[in-house]
Amino acid sequence: MEVILLQDVDKVGLRGEVVSVARGYMRNYLAPRRLAEEATPARVAELEKRDSQRARHEAASFDQAQEIADKLSQAELRFDVNAGPQGTLFGSVTATDIADEIWKQLKVRVDRRKIDLEVSIKRVGRYQIPIEVFTDVSADVKIMVVPEGGELPPEEELEAMATAEREAEEAQAAAAAEAAAAAEEAIAEVEAEDTEAEAEEATEPEAGAESAAATPQETEPEAAPADSSAERS
Repeated sequence: MEVILLQDVDKVGLRGEVVSVARGYMRNYLAPRRLAEEATPARVAELEKRDSQRARHEAASFDQAQEIADKLSQAELRFDVNAGPQGTLFGSVTATDIADEIWKQLKVRVDRRKIDLEVSIKRVGRYQIPIEVFTDVSADVKIMVVPEGGELPPEEELEAMATAEREAEEAQAAAAAEAAAAAEEAIAEVEAEDTEAEAEEATEPEAGAESAAATPQETEPEAAPADSSAERS
């Protein structure tokens, strides 16, 4: 089914885009989190009109693109975000957030799809994000993602926090892999035991038949000889 994304969703699309997703994914994930809505003809037409209006403010020539690229290269965007003690965001900074902030601060429109951010930013820190402004014209925009109500820790501390989080993720992944391997081994042992039991059950009737064949059959007793005295009389 086709839906309109209400927020950027990693590996799915950007806010305002019409994308095709499975009904179950929409029903169980996107809709409950208010990340998407059904793409009705009226809403699609509204979005197309909005995109057309925005495109008018984007670079239309090489020279205009160079001017925009110079502005982007000199700017530094700041995002104050809610973050945990280890620098992990309660949320993320997306390509749409960056495009909106560029418009807010510089009054410059850039195509969100040309912002080279494959995965949303999920940690505090300093970033340089490449943006393709026009054909053969690009710029790196500097971004600061800062804890809400605070300032960025020193670079060494940021690196230490990132390393600690990476090591924790690796340890968690290793533990999950070990648990999965143990589960597979246990399943294999149960299956082997079941196979062995089935094999034993299959051979039991044959063994019974062999023992029956080996037992000598009982014969009827021979008739007793007639009394000779009776014959003489």
